[in-house]
Amino acid sequence: MSDETARKDAPEQPANENAGTETAQEPSGFAQPPEGVAEAEYETLVKLMKENEDLKDKALRAAAEMENLRRRTARDVADARAYAIANFARDMLSVSDNLRRALDAIPAEARESGDAGFASLIEGVEMTERAMLSSLERHGVTRLEPKGERFDPNFHQAMFEVPNADVPNGTVVEVVQTGFKIGERVLRPAMVGVAKGGPKAEAPQPEPGPVNEQAEKDA
Repeated sequence: MSDETARKDAPEQPANENAGTETAQEPSGFAQPPEGVAEAEYETLVKLMKENEDLKDKALRAAAEMENLRRRTARDVADARAYAIANFARDMLSVSDNLRRALDAIPAEARESGDAGFASLIEGVEMTERAMLSSLERHGVTRLEPKGERFDPNFHQAMFEVPNADVPNGTVVEVVQTGFKIGERVLRPAMVGVAKGGPKAEAPQPEPGPVNEQAEKDA
């Protein structure tokens, strides 16, 4: 009888369907009860090890949630410190605007008249305006100086367009009312006039990094 015939006549060995299944479910290193350990004790051990793994997973999740909560709380506290005076600062800007309007309304002839009392009054109003703006700046409120910059709807409010072909289209060419920001947030947008009809503003080119510089040398 040939070997091939013998292999065909040999009864097939039934596959162990559960092979590997129990091992995958059991903790590593415990595919079967160790010698000297009863099956009931072994099952209890496996159960306890699984519960231990579940508890470790829950502990890690709780630690991650606490860390996220700590970061959110720290961020909220920092924002509260930085932006708590936003409403008060906005009201003070109205006072500053009125001081500036009063100064702008003084005729040039009156300024040049040489009247000592009038000159002292003007100087006092100017000093009050500067002191107020300086106090606001110490608390994180800063001016927006957009003239000559590209229009940014996040910080600027376009009031009108100015035909001007000498500057890129969308450039701020006139500031009607000064804008302010507190921290990185806009407190009051700057009211501006925007150029129209000029060439398109070119997007800023990224500065070449070390890799690009080496590539240029190799080229």
